[in-house]
Amino acid sequence: MSNKTGSGFGNFYRRVSGKLLDIVAKPEVLGEIPDKLQILSGNNNDSPQNLSTTQKTDQSVAIVQNNASNRPICYVLFEHSKSTALLIDSEARRRNLIAPFDPMTGPFFDENSSILYLKHSNDNPFRVPSDSESPRLIRLIDIINHHPDLDVELIPVTVLWGRAPDKEDSLFKLLFADSWSTPSVLKQSANIAIHGRQTFLEFHKPISLRNLIVETSSKAENPSTVASHIIQYLSDYLTRQREAVLGPDLSDRRNLVEDIINSPGVTAAVEREIARGTKLPNDVRLEARGYLDEIASDYSHSAVRFLEQTLTWLWTQLYDGVEVHHFQSIRNIADEYELVYTPSHRSHVDYLLMSYVIYKRGMMVPYIAAGDNLNLPGVGSLLRRGGAFFIRRSFKGSPLYVSVFKEYLHSILTRNHPIEYFIEGGRSRTGRLLPPKTGMLAMTIHSHLRASGKPIAFIPTYFGYERLMEGGTYVGEMSGKPKESESVWGIIKTVRKIERIFGKVHVSFGEPIFLDPIIKAHGADKVKVMDNDEPLSHEARLVVDDVAEKIMCNINRAAVLNPVTLLALVLLATPKHALDEETCIKQLDTYRSLAQAVPYDERVEITTLSGREMIAYGLKLKLIKRVNHLLGDMITIEEGQGVLLTYFRNNILHMFIMPSLIASLVQHNGRISREEIGSVTQTLYPFLQAELFLKWDKNMLEKLIDQQLEALITAELVLDDGSNTLYSPQPNSESYNQLSVLAAPVQQSLERYFMTITLLVQQGSGRISSKQVEDLCHLLGQRLGVLYEFNSPEFFDKALFRSFLSTLAELKYITIVEGLINFDHRLINMAQDARLVLNAETLKALQHMTNVTEEEVQAAIEGLAKKSARRPRAKK
Repeated sequence: MSNKTGSGFGNFYRRVSGKLLDIVAKPEVLGEIPDKLQILSGNNNDSPQNLSTTQKTDQSVAIVQNNASNRPICYVLFEHSKSTALLIDSEARRRNLIAPFDPMTGPFFDENSSILYLKHSNDNPFRVPSDSESPRLIRLIDIINHHPDLDVELIPVTVLWGRAPDKEDSLFKLLFADSWSTPSVLKQSANIAIHGRQTFLEFHKPISLRNLIVETSSKAENPSTVASHIIQYLSDYLTRQREAVLGPDLSDRRNLVEDIINSPGVTAAVEREIARGTKLPNDVRLEARGYLDEIASDYSHSAVRFLEQTLTWLWTQLYDGVEVHHFQSIRNIADEYELVYTPSHRSHVDYLLMSYVIYKRGMMVPYIAAGDNLNLPGVGSLLRRGGAFFIRRSFKGSPLYVSVFKEYLHSILTRNHPIEYFIEGGRSRTGRLLPPKTGMLAMTIHSHLRASGKPIAFIPTYFGYERLMEGGTYVGEMSGKPKESESVWGIIKTVRKIERIFGKVHVSFGEPIFLDPIIKAHGADKVKVMDNDEPLSHEARLVVDDVAEKIMCNINRAAVLNPVTLLALVLLATPKHALDEETCIKQLDTYRSLAQAVPYDERVEITTLSGREMIAYGLKLKLIKRVNHLLGDMITIEEGQGVLLTYFRNNILHMFIMPSLIASLVQHNGRISREEIGSVTQTLYPFLQAELFLKWDKNMLEKLIDQQLEALITAELVLDDGSNTLYSPQPNSESYNQLSVLAAPVQQSLERYFMTITLLVQQGSGRISSKQVEDLCHLLGQRLGVLYEFNSPEFFDKALFRSFLSTLAELKYITIVEGLINFDHRLINMAQDARLVLNAETLKALQHMTNVTEEEVQAAIEGLAKKSARRPRAKK
């Protein structure tokens, strides 16, 4: 790209200065280069500023007519800084973009560079740049006002020399860190020397100058006033972008504690505790301060930098790669919204991985709500300095703690600092999403209704692992063993696993959920919370439940279909967890084709590996093994890995549950009409939806069933006789075997449902409580697992039975009267309809296992109570 004629010395100065700056400053580009900027730069390679005088004359009219793709580019910088401009210029040239020091010339433009400074320099090196009118901006406004076909694309650019946010008690940061204050020449020189290797640059989306002029013209009378409004808009925009990276200014922890202790909410809670008369006033105040010390984070950028470097090494040792999906959609809203990250919780690694991914992609590390069980000696302090704040598992019996915690959370939100908490509360031991725990969510919404700052966007996030460090303990816990308490020794045992390879890990960001529209939809926009202790209104509680449900659904919508999950789905569906290798390859390819034919969601990521490549990958991770045989090799699950693989299957079970249900109906019945498939699916869908957080409304089912059937017919797994009847392929054919494997995943859910219903029917209406049903189903599930090889931990997960009973009550199949479950013929009819989805052998086994006497019920309940009393307090 050429510069304007006559600026040879300027070119020489720029090149020499740029090379010197390159020695000390290596910028990391944050985010993605906007597509539009690359297109504009490509088109501008042939614009008049890069052509001869004759070519300029010939093409002037064409450029005006084709202005949309040939708009001049002008970079917008927050302050006048030659070093900053040189940095951007060098990076733009490396990426073949229009560079800031290229002139902006054409039939109407004649500027010696393509830079617009919002603050201008002065001659005193000890003073910072000042706000003033921009002559260049005024000229551009005047040209655009006189030529209706012209426009200029403004490209705001953020440059940070270091990423440490301000703290009130840090003189070093006030002098040298590139935070919120605009640096003087002297300070900028120090910034380059100190932070040159920690320099960050981000090109933001182009902004139409014409649109800005139109939007501000109603508020201004002349180009100078219009320019002032535009400068203010662009300054605010870049301030928000910088805040997304640095976060808001940080008060030191001591001052923050004092502010919260002296807040009206905590003061009132202290006075109430004193009024009880059981403690001295000074002791109560010390107790409140102690709670805050127990809770509060002590964010340290140096600790974050240490963790970043340590984790970069750790991920290299543990994983074949960390793949991040859809992060740019979060970055695009970070400047305008208070971000509340609400990820799934698969592993303790989640805490570290989430912050690492966010920080490495140039955004502020969130404050993370961590269970107090992680506040271990040494470890807790490091996590606290990395952004963690600690929360007790239960708030019962401590109203003062509740008030202090709510006030602390409110202080984070009102300062617009991003936060993170796990919506499930604890780690999933089955691989399925757990029912949401809405305590933190309710406090977040309470805070927003009390004093709304930025609008809130919840960020559902899916974690997908291919191996789990905690996997070995999960199976034992689901089988009834006590949950292992976190300890320093436990961490040491985990570190010993570093030499193992755990495959890839995926972090996939789901579609954001915006709080304000949901508040308005439930009529809670008129609700105003006045203080810390005011309970949420009925409308606000509906908002909490609605947001929780949407978060869970959107986590599943961002799922990743990786080789391990597909291998687990296929092999666990076979009786002996083994398949002929060629059959296994075809089944894997079929599953991937079905997922592509009817995508669960546009955010779902599907592996590009073929079936054969997936098997090779599973062998590498030692999850499966090949059994050589003269008649053809077989693929089977490695010994001891079967139950663990159910975890990974369950990560993506929701993506295949509908084709599995349809396949099950066709395979089990042989021939079945489309109407019968629709009827049974409509009946069972609410239970599957509640269990797996499926995204479809019931009115979408008819279209979904048609789509799934067409995909199955195309794959020749289901046959259509042309008269509205579907039938299965010939038994023992390859297609029939594939259909049977596809039908298997839904079976365990159906078996659990009908085991519960059969137990209720056999015990009779009004004779058993919900708690007794949960406990008995838990015990029966364990027994079935031993006797009939229902080899899956979630088969005896109490939470799933609890969810099923809740859905039965919601759909009015059952009612709770004086603690006992009552039902009528509708539930009995459902039990009889089990023959449509379960084979005779399974039904017989369920009926036999659930045929227990009242004495056996009582003995089982008492046995569980004694076992629970002996068990130490569980840790999540």
